[in-house]
Amino acid sequence: MTGIRTGAERVRRRRDRLRAAGLRPVQIWVPDTRGAGFTEECARQARLVRESEAGEGSRGTEAWSEISDTVGWVA
Repeated sequence: MTGIRTGAERVRRRRDRLRAAGLRPVQIWVPDTRGAGFTEECARQARLVRESEAGEGSRGTEAWSEISDTVGWVA
């Protein structure tokens, strides 16, 4: 084989190296931020969160800090 590789070969080798390092590919689907109504839906959900947290005081902050504890996490 010569030193010239196709794009597909480079991608395959890169993926092989990543798998050998203990990683695996993951595909996720996310909302299209360019879609009609996306901005309005974000605003609606933000309003619901804001309204649900109104009057909670520090309880809401404490609850978030309890579930977001990352002690022991490694990158």
